Amino acid sequence: MVTPQPGAPMRWRCGAFAAILGTTALLLTGCVQPLRAPDTAPGERQWSGRLALTIQSEPVQSWASGFELRGGSSHGELQLLSPLGTTLAVLAWTPTAASLRQPTQQQSSGSLDELMLQVTGTVIPVRTLFDWLDGRPTELAGWQADLSQLAQGRLQLRRGEPAPAVELRLKLEREAPR
Repeated sequence: MVTPQPGAPMRWRCGAFAAILGTTALLLTGCVQPLRAPDTAPGERQWSGRLALTIQSEPVQSWASGFELRGGSSHGELQLLSPLGTTLAVLAWTPTAASLRQPTQQQSSGSLDELMLQVTGTVIPVRTLFDWLDGRPTELAGWQADLSQLAQGRLQLRRGEPAPAVELRLKLEREAPR
């Protein structure tokens, strides 16, 4: 490695730092193995696409992710994906337990809502989401589901209560048959 001389231009130092940082990031990215979810079982529903979540907190929190959702309200799995397709988190649930897998940790809980809050910063009604994706206007306290664009692969959900307000937008890319 070349050591800059005292008094070397700042531009050279910044460029060297950027090169080292970029090389380190590439090396670390090459070592990361994505968590892969199991294939969909026969008769199980599956959706994938993009989601955008906005939490009207102070300051406003907003993020987007790819997703794959499979299963149903009693047993299922939600995988959140980076723009490059690597797995950021996998939430899985049964009637009595939930788990969270991330590249650096695993966690179990009796509550899917608790793990969802940890991952996203808010509780998203994943179990009711299956009804909404099937076009059923299931009522859920505090939530409004706009199913009017579901045929075009869009679903918009809003929660007004409890505060802070939340908006979740889904853009579906594909759905596996039942």
